[in-house]
Amino acid sequence: MKAKTKKHVSPGMIVIYAILIFWALTTIYPIFWIIINSFKAKNEILANSFSLPLGDLFTTSNYKTAFERLNIFSAYRNSIIISCTVALVVVLLAGLASFAIVRYSFRLKKFVYSLIIAGMMFPVFSTIIPVFRMLNTLHIANTNNLWLSLLSVALPQIAGNLSFAIVVLSGYIKSLPIELEEAAYMEGCNAYQIFFKVVMPLTKPSFATVAIFSFLWSYNDLFTQMFLLRLPEQRAITRLLNELTAMEGTNYGLMAAAVALVVIPVIIVYIILQKHIIKGMTAGAIKG
Repeated sequence: MKAKTKKHVSPGMIVIYAILIFWALTTIYPIFWIIINSFKAKNEILANSFSLPLGDLFTTSNYKTAFERLNIFSAYRNSIIISCTVALVVVLLAGLASFAIVRYSFRLKKFVYSLIIAGMMFPVFSTIIPVFRMLNTLHIANTNNLWLSLLSVALPQIAGNLSFAIVVLSGYIKSLPIELEEAAYMEGCNAYQIFFKVVMPLTKPSFATVAIFSFLWSYNDLFTQMFLLRLPEQRAITRLLNELTAMEGTNYGLMAAAVALVVIPVIIVYIILQKHIIKGMTAGAIKG
């Protein structure tokens, strides 16, 4: 039997691991700090901001205040409706657009793809005024109808995520063997059947990555909500808790609780779906 050889870790790898560990700690610690201080009274945070909330320091009054003053569950509902809508529509439209760009030849194809790339260069801040005017013209912004107001937030977010999604999916679809699609075509499948029955199953990791990022970006968006969600019952979680912290001023305990209420669901979603995110990004890097 051959003796097992021990793997030697080079000094360069040790340095890389040390840097990654340090970076992870600097990323995780602020979240940890927010959570522990959300369980302290506001007058204790400045004096004992780095202490664990044990004994007399521990209190749940910040969370009680947040839930008493605001309709948190309604805000979570609105956020989930907006984010799920954005993720589903982006996946569908970006997938179809990517399939068309990769597999079909048409006039101005390169120009269209250049416009898609250019769409990633313009931040939402630079387009909010024309977008707001367009939504106002359609009578879906700042209305008393909950569903129209949520739609007015979802539409700009869908448009903002499409360029990124098309670029990611195009690179992945381009790497697929075209013989599989030709075989499906010979069996009598049309373009839509080829896309949904052949392309999508083979590109699940990439579609999952696009859906997850679209969901998280939509959930964390505050700028669009500030313009388009005015009534309290229509506000999503980031908009609602921003109002809470603005009203309370220097109540750092309540502000920490508000941040925790926004961040913790995102962390849970990321932990559950991180395997799909890494798999999709890695597969796209290898195949693209």
